Amino acid sequence: MNRTKNLERLQQEEEWDVAIIGGGASGLGIAVDAANRGHKTVLLEKNDFAKGTSSRSTKLVHGGVRYLQNGDISLVIEALRERGIMRKNAPHLVRDLSFVIPSYDWWSSPFYGIGLKVYDMMAGKLGLGPSTILSRDETLNYLPNVNKDGLRGGVIYHDGQFDDARMAISLALTADKEGANLLNYMEVTGVEKDNNMLKGVRVKNQLDGSETVVKAKVIINATGVFSDDIIRMDQPDAKPMIRPSQGVHLVIDKSFLQENYAIMVPHTTDGRVLFAVPWNGQVVVGTTDTPVDEALEEPRPLEEEIDFILENASAYMTKKPHRKDVKSVFAGLRPLAATERNKESTKEVSRHHKIIVSTSGLVSVLGGKWTTYRKIAEDTVNTVQMVGGFPDRKCNTENLPIFGNDFHSDFSDPYHIYGTETPKIKALNPKSADQSLSDQIFISENQVIWAVEEEMAITLEDVLARRTRCLFLDAYETEKIAPQVLEIMCKRLKKDTNWAKEEMKKFNVILKKYQL
Repeated sequence: MNRTKNLERLQQEEEWDVAIIGGGASGLGIAVDAANRGHKTVLLEKNDFAKGTSSRSTKLVHGGVRYLQNGDISLVIEALRERGIMRKNAPHLVRDLSFVIPSYDWWSSPFYGIGLKVYDMMAGKLGLGPSTILSRDETLNYLPNVNKDGLRGGVIYHDGQFDDARMAISLALTADKEGANLLNYMEVTGVEKDNNMLKGVRVKNQLDGSETVVKAKVIINATGVFSDDIIRMDQPDAKPMIRPSQGVHLVIDKSFLQENYAIMVPHTTDGRVLFAVPWNGQVVVGTTDTPVDEALEEPRPLEEEIDFILENASAYMTKKPHRKDVKSVFAGLRPLAATERNKESTKEVSRHHKIIVSTSGLVSVLGGKWTTYRKIAEDTVNTVQMVGGFPDRKCNTENLPIFGNDFHSDFSDPYHIYGTETPKIKALNPKSADQSLSDQIFISENQVIWAVEEEMAITLEDVLARRTRCLFLDAYETEKIAPQVLEIMCKRLKKDTNWAKEEMKKFNVILKKYQL
């Protein structure tokens, strides 16, 4: 992907078939599908790809055990099917992960065992492995650090894990390969109409301040928690359609699990499930479900959310995590589609997606979850073809490999996230390919160069938060290596010291929000 070339193409095209606002999971998935079906597609993202919710998940590709508990059978079946498709199409990013539910009551293992057998059955041929009831000794073998007091046994089941931001970048590269024109740091500031029908959007380039009008036959609003802002550009008096819910995650050392198995706690003090998941040499613990009134680009975890996670995790661990053990904390906002905003707690609001079309033709995608991004895109493009009067072309993404698709990826290799592109990245400078800039988290000079030259990384945050995951894995270590990374970027982007100073200043503001 090359932003300069894509900007030139943006100016050259008089009208696009489809203009997508938003570069998260839904927007990128739609770009892949629309371009693959032959529609002339442009995507405009205000910040960086996956800057918001799509880089702040629990890193799970799952059917949703708790949705089964809530009786949302159709969502579970859909998500389990999409989980299998996602693993097939992006095997370098999605892998099988075993989850253990420890049991402290005589009835827990049989109860959850039966429920998870139903979960297995729903997955069908796309299942990742059978669930099994465990003895006390087997549970301790899988989870050496689990609380032993009163432990009776457990249940093991299988779900998927992925790197969310890297999946988003791979989708962007897939869309680019399919012919879509993707641009980050392009903010939609308004809409253009002709006879009360949408004809385009006004766009501001966040990097140089220039403005332009992008004309398109169909406009898609895929901005997640910010969907209401775009809807109000089209219809100023529209009622709110999104109910944001905040989810917080803490990252702690791998010694709190000791093995490569995840813990799933089915009942926390607020009734929500809690996960402790091994990820890139660390452990991600979360999540919370806190209703919020305002959608922020950098949501802040509340003290009570941090205490909630530490308290509930400690109840299941012999070695108990404390605030001093937290290497990074990140918060994301779920874009829940809700019609009755005051009658449901957010943990009861469905994760199903909705697609609505305004009287002026704006197609808005509301709700949904990462695992079902492909189905969201399929349903959206089907709708777009009707709204735009386009040829009725069928969706092909069920069997479309995601960029870098490699069934032989070694997940112990930090380069596995690049799949088939790995040899090209290592060849940039063979001497530095395996040399990390940090002793704590792997990041090489080659990765930084690849991010700015091939993956449209513009800022220091882009590189350290989403092209690599340093900021999410260890915010304190990231603070130490940031100057080295910035120096490499300056050389490649041919930037001066004033740019470097301003970039470091902006990044430090973001950095502090990931540190307790």
